[in-house]
Amino acid sequence: MFGMLKNVLDNLFSKPATRLYPKEKRPFFKDTRGSLEIEIEKCIFCGICQRKCPSNAIVVDRNSRTWQLNQYKCVLCNVCVESCPKKCLISKEQFNVPTTYKEFYIRKQEVKDEVQPKAQAAATNG
Repeated sequence: MFGMLKNVLDNLFSKPATRLYPKEKRPFFKDTRGSLEIEIEKCIFCGICQRKCPSNAIVVDRNSRTWQLNQYKCVLCNVCVESCPKKCLISKEQFNVPTTYKEFYIRKQEVKDEVQPKAQAAATNG
């Protein structure tokens, strides 16, 4: 009985053994694999990441210039990050925000037309 009383008093007057989570957040461990991001502007849509992905979570369409990740298939193994020739895939430490519905992570690269139409070019030059 007294052994248990000593334990209760020790716990009562000592600081908590765990963190007070919402107030004290633990930093992520080094090399934590939380989520996959892409810098779409650097991507050349070669499809190497799609071929190397062991869970077939990545779909690259060169014609429509889209890169698609199914977050529910991705196992965060980082094989795609290591195999990307342009290093446009990034493994972030931050985990994805929870959702109540299934969604795909789809980003399209917009091709910016830098060539001026002939009528505008003629008007500005002359």
